[in-house]
Amino acid sequence: MSEQSVVIELSDLHKSFGAHQVLEGVNLEVLSGESVVIIGGSGTGKSVILKHIIGLLAPDRGKVLIDGTDLATLSEERLSDIRKKFGMLFQSAALFDSISVWENVGFALRQHTRKSDAEIRAIATQKLSMVGLKGVEDKMPSDLSGGMKKRVGLARAIAMEPKILLYDEPTTGLDPIMADVINNLIGDLKQRLSVTSVAITHDMKSAYQIADRIAMLYQGKIEQVGTPEEIRNSNDPVVVQFINGRASGPISVL
Repeated sequence: MSEQSVVIELSDLHKSFGAHQVLEGVNLEVLSGESVVIIGGSGTGKSVILKHIIGLLAPDRGKVLIDGTDLATLSEERLSDIRKKFGMLFQSAALFDSISVWENVGFALRQHTRKSDAEIRAIATQKLSMVGLKGVEDKMPSDLSGGMKKRVGLARAIAMEPKILLYDEPTTGLDPIMADVINNLIGDLKQRLSVTSVAITHDMKSAYQIADRIAMLYQGKIEQVGTPEEIRNSNDPVVVQFINGRASGPISVL
């Protein structure tokens, strides 16, 4: 890993909403080709971190650097260009109900390229095949199961061949078998596309399966970073309580 470049760097990241302090000095690096999973309880700020990485939120203090570029220094036009490096799988898949599957997958291509509908449909078909879906191009989102919607969302995330993939709770709402399918797809796409990945989740089975490193977010800071094995064997009482799902410990359940 020492030879890999830093693709994402969060440096002393602070963010509050009114009187509510959410991030209180987050420091984290993500290396090229690496899969980092951020774990932590609901409301701890995991989604806030993702929004900073993609430039939807600006920090109150600290920096977010993508390939060494500080997002806070960019014009809106340049920030829009940086965002084209990203693909994102949303927690609810976030498909557009009024358009077909292939149009959903090709939405960004239609917005940001001059490709014809035939070219976009061909790319959508290819990406759908990569996530294990064939013959669904003309279906509507309402015709799909929850697992199929997630896979369509994943196909859309990779349609622009991004350098960085972001995953917002990728297994939420799925049964254990479909969750395993999604986890396997995430790992497979990481290898096939050589992308850098950041996922947020509270699903420890998913975290262990897809992560090269896991970062535990607690009280606005990164409590511990380590390989899945290091996190599994952690002696930090905060990490131990969370990964084992225990009600008693330093993490308040109120």
